[in-house]
Amino acid sequence: MIGQVSSSEGSGTSPLNMLVLGGCGFIGSHIVDALLARGHNVTVFDRKAEDFRAPLPDVNYVFGQFSDRMALIEAMTGTDVVFHLISSTLPGTGNFNPQEDASGNLVGTLGLLDSMVALNVPRIVYLSSGGTVYGPSRLPAIPENHPLQPICSYGIIKTAIEHYLRLYQSIHGLKAVAIRAANPFGPRQGHVGMQGVISTFLRSAAEKRPIEIWGDGSVVRDYLYVRDLAQCCALAAESDITGALNVGSGHGRSLREVIAAIERVTGMQLDPVFSPARPVDVPYSVLDCTRARQELGWHAATDYEAAIALSWEWVQTQCGT
Repeated sequence: MIGQVSSSEGSGTSPLNMLVLGGCGFIGSHIVDALLARGHNVTVFDRKAEDFRAPLPDVNYVFGQFSDRMALIEAMTGTDVVFHLISSTLPGTGNFNPQEDASGNLVGTLGLLDSMVALNVPRIVYLSSGGTVYGPSRLPAIPENHPLQPICSYGIIKTAIEHYLRLYQSIHGLKAVAIRAANPFGPRQGHVGMQGVISTFLRSAAEKRPIEIWGDGSVVRDYLYVRDLAQCCALAAESDITGALNVGSGHGRSLREVIAAIERVTGMQLDPVFSPARPVDVPYSVLDCTRARQELGWHAATDYEAAIALSWEWVQTQCGT
């Protein structure tokens, strides 16, 4: 068992060659930070450089398209672990074009897996979705063995990729762990309006714009500070764990409760605007993270409102407030 290690400490294991696909994105950039802090060698493959900071001197950056198999193979040569964080869709956008969702994400991932087998890359850490693969559930906390009943294209594709990971593990011995992440938030998260409600709400507050909520605000989600998620991903990569792994706070909060927490942190009064509910949103999703605690010694260590405060500080620097 690998115990939890803070981001300021090394891993206590030999350095590994890590390839982070999507390492210039929100979650990927924090995983890169966690891997560097733990003494690993990091290569990033992405379409473009990070939006919110300069390239890191200790990282090898390779820029290209996920669909370019030869570019992936070149970046992957000599790799011990691949982190697959690339997705061309979001939970709210996959239904717009399911065929494109499947061709870009599912077919692209199959090409990646075939390349890993050809190059004898032994391990993959895949960023799945704890908020969409399970579908509606009445359980207070959803375990990994819960039936998978996604209600949106994004979740269907994530589920299909997990099935293929198991297939490639069975046939080729590929060691795969699917990180079923809760709703991450924190510094360097974009504000596209389709995901990341905490960061989107904070940005709206800083810019004194109305906050839009789909539905009546009763939707409950499990919100997780991104640096805690990154730490768990690093631990999973160093371990021999395979299969699905829930990674969340284990606590559910409604959108109305999120608004109230942001008001306490910012000292601002927010008056949200309510829009019709979206059919892709399950009413309740909270993850049971017992396996991560028992097998990796991990838990979400950052206080919820302290994490919102850290996110608020970063948003203010971006908005010049």
